[in-house]
Amino acid sequence: MVVSACLAGVACTHEAQPKTRDWAVRLVAEGRAVPVCPEVAGGLPIPRPAAEIQGGDGDDVLEGRARVVDEHGTDVTEHYLRGARTAAETARTAGAILAILKARSPSCGCGRIYDGTFDGALTDGDGVTASMLRREGLEVVNDEEVS
Repeated sequence: MVVSACLAGVACTHEAQPKTRDWAVRLVAEGRAVPVCPEVAGGLPIPRPAAEIQGGDGDDVLEGRARVVDEHGTDVTEHYLRGARTAAETARTAGAILAILKARSPSCGCGRIYDGTFDGALTDGDGVTASMLRREGLEVVNDEEVS
């Protein structure tokens, strides 16, 4: 399985903070999960400006119909695509069939993501990596669905 690295205690969010979940730390320590941070794998720094998908969701980004833009208006779509491809390769290499990802992220969010307005509103959809991993055949859930 793969798990968002921030859930496993890595300070890799855009705010350079971990979103540690004890179960994720335990899964990685036991060798049952591989941590991934698609944004960092895609070449973005820590910390970095917040980003949201504008014009759709992760599927739309993968199809070229939407883009990922940071709070300063910079298009960071290519970074998110590169990171999603890296996460998918990591999942294939690990033989993963499940991904547990950070809720609401433009990369890892699944089911609900921020709507692209930077005002905290949510919309239905998946982030770029969540969409890519679903296309790869993985079951994708967010950390709020795990106890």
